[in-house]
Amino acid sequence: MRGWYRSVLRVGAPGVVAALVCSHVPAATESKVTLSQMPDRVRVEVDGRLFTEYRFGPDAPKPFFHPILSADGTQLTRDFPMANVPGEEQDHPHHRSLWFAHGSVNQVDFWLEKPGITGRIVHDRMVEAVTLAPDAVRFVARSRWLSPQGKALLTDETRVVIRAVPRGRLLDLAITLHASEGAPVVFGDTKEGTMAVRLAQWMTLPHRFQGKEVPGVGQMVNNEGGSGAGIWGQRSAWMDYLAPRQGKVYGIAIFDHPGNPRFPTWWHARDYGLFAANPFGKHDFEKLKDQPQAGDWTLPAGEKATFRYRFYIHEGDTMAAGVGDQYRQFAEAKE
Repeated sequence: MRGWYRSVLRVGAPGVVAALVCSHVPAATESKVTLSQMPDRVRVEVDGRLFTEYRFGPDAPKPFFHPILSADGTQLTRDFPMANVPGEEQDHPHHRSLWFAHGSVNQVDFWLEKPGITGRIVHDRMVEAVTLAPDAVRFVARSRWLSPQGKALLTDETRVVIRAVPRGRLLDLAITLHASEGAPVVFGDTKEGTMAVRLAQWMTLPHRFQGKEVPGVGQMVNNEGGSGAGIWGQRSAWMDYLAPRQGKVYGIAIFDHPGNPRFPTWWHARDYGLFAANPFGKHDFEKLKDQPQAGDWTLPAGEKATFRYRFYIHEGDTMAAGVGDQYRQFAEAKE
């Protein structure tokens, strides 16, 4: 456990998360959130400053959000592969900042990006883009999941709500998958998925890259009191990835909604900056090597299923940012 974080979470201390859940969340902010539609993206600003862009241009292998900026403008996600930044690790070129995809959908890989070999999630149209309140906006996009041969396997409708909160941002996604093509859709058991973010390199834990040890000051914690790289594969309602920078602490937490299939989800959480909620990777995460299809999940032909997640982009550590309270509000809120 990182030394800077030891004052908040004591190593091996029981009941850690109970303390987090009781933390305080400040009152509503007066910030103004606006969105702008462009041919290949939706740009979201808070008080005239960029927060993120939802990008879906014709060359994008899948829609994604980039960058993700904190309330003070600090970038929390990696630039690669969208841009080449000196000193930034250029591994896993399919890790596009913040995205939803999976490595086995009717045996087609939508996680990796290999033209002619893997699938593509192609933006179809924007259904709506509206202001809900001065500090909140919503947009809804539809996409088609295409095989390497261009055959549609399913469609999705992604509803995005973005709100400004004190010293933070809330990014809510409700992704409705529709087996719209007259056949069932099987999300196969693999660790390569699903609701994911790749953080900036300065937020990572100590890790190895190209055979060399890379220092890091980041930390990962979850709702079960777990911390560090060892929480890979564990199940939890939420996970927070955070790090200090220039005297402040920044973090991104992902919340898994209690109404999601297989709640609480497993976590594909890596020391080099990737973490993802993955409800389909059971045999990998639970080391059931003799049961490679244990986590397969089937969406029957013609049916729909919705997965809801919240990203809480915060300043301050897990307790100071009220991650537990924010999760409770998300879990209890009516749609």
